[in-house]
Parts: sequence; structure tokens; C-alpha cells
Amino acid sequence: MSTGTALDRLQGLQPIRGPAAAWPVRDRLVLAAGLAAPFLVALALVPLRGRLSHTDAALVLVVVVVAVAALGNRVAGVLAALSAAAWFDFFLTRPYETFAITTSTDIGTAVLLTAVGLIVSQLAARARRLEVMTVTDAGHLARIHATAGLVQSVRSADTVVDHVRGELTQLLGLRACRFEYGTLLGQPPRLRPDGTLVVGRRRWDADAVRRPEGEIELRAYGNGHYLGRFMLTPGPGPVPPLQARLVAVTLADQTGAALDTAGPPHEG
Repeated sequence: MSTGTALDRLQGLQPIRGPAAAWPVRDRLVLAAGLAAPFLVALALVPLRGRLSHTDAALVLVVVVVAVAALGNRVAGVLAALSAAAWFDFFLTRPYETFAITTSTDIGTAVLLTAVGLIVSQLAARARRLEVMTVTDAGHLARIHATAGLVQSVRSADTVVDHVRGELTQLLGLRACRFEYGTLLGQPPRLRPDGTLVVGRRRWDADAVRRPEGEIELRAYGNGHYLGRFMLTPGPGPVPPLQARLVAVTLADQTGAALDTAGPPHEG
């Protein structure tokens, strides 16, 4: 198993989503804002509706939609766009305080508000997600690059093993991480090269809330030969995403390369 293979998987990886029920508190607050913010802004515009054109009012509501989408996610942006269209109709078009629209101009403005709000919310949410993904990817690549440089520059496998133990602990949010050279005792859950978890012969849903019991094995290979394994004790946080698990496999590959070149780490 080569480091290049794991890197290829990492570079071709698409973002994955956790269970729909596991919404963070921040996302739930933004969803609530997506429903409430257009209502409050439309209500605040009521005293001005005699002097404010419908186009200007719609643009104000579009700004609200963009703000919600930028701070939250795509779902929040969609909710904000639909909420903005509804309250624009209710408060700012005749007959007021009904969901009826009597003029074709107002109908067109409401339709455009909905369409523009949906499109802009998608763009804003996508830009926010790509920014997060870029920062995350940069951090992952920095770990891989630093470890590769260490493998090339040091002669002791102990140094690489200790370095990777620390990287894995931070990357995966581990409570503990230790390395066993050469042994394959027991049948602990195993993190495979494709980032999946296997318990016995059964594939484990790594994105589930519940984790397998005990330590998780991450094997290190050098030049196609098994050389040792990291034993990972999960921490209390969420299950690491697939991208982080693939980075962990890459770091284990680099450890295997160091072991193959420099020999086994010293005991203790």
C-alpha cells in the first residue's frame, strides 16, 4: 500500500454529510433566523411602504437572505428566501396583510425576489463551505508535508512514530495513541486504507454516533510489508469525517516508509 494511493483518495474525496439529526446549535439558530429575520425586516418596512418602491423593498429582503446564507448553510438560505417572499407579499403589497397579490408587477417582483434569494443563498452558502473546506484541506496537507519532510530528514524511526502519534491524536481527537511494532495480536476494530472501519468481518458505519468499543487499529506498511500498527483510543468528540480518516491512513503510510528505511523504533 503506497502513500500515493491514499493521497489519490484524499484528492478525489467529495464532502460528506453527517446524520440530519445532528444539527449543531449554531446551525439551528441560523435556521430560526432564516424564518424570523425576513419577517422582522418586512415588518420594520411597513411604515415606509407608502414611500418605498416594491423593488427597493425586495432588494432589502434579498440582503437579509444573503446575510442568513453567508452565516449559516444552504437550508437556512432557502428558508430565508421563501420567508422573504411570503412576508413581502403579506406586508408590502396590496391588499396589505393578506397573501393575495392583485397586480402583475407585484407578482413579478415576488417571483424575482424568490428566485434571486434562492440563487444568491446557494452561492453564499457554497462560498462559505468552500472557504471552510480550503482551510481544512490546507491543514491536512500541512500535516502530510511536515511528516514527509521528517521521514526524509531523520534517521530514527522513533522520531517519526512519536511525531505521527501526536498528529493522529490532534487530527482524530483521540484520548490516547500508542504504537505496536510487528504484532497483530487480537482482532480490534480496524481503520482500513479507504477510511472505513471494520469490526471483525463487518463494516462499521463510521459516521454513526456510536463508536465501536475499545481501541481502533491503524496499520503501517512499508514496501508492501506489514511493520506495525497505531492503536487509537477515541476521544469523546464527534466521529472524525472521512477526509480526516484518509489523512490518518496517509500518515500511517509515511510511518511505514520510515520504518522500512530506518528499522524498528527502540522499545520504550
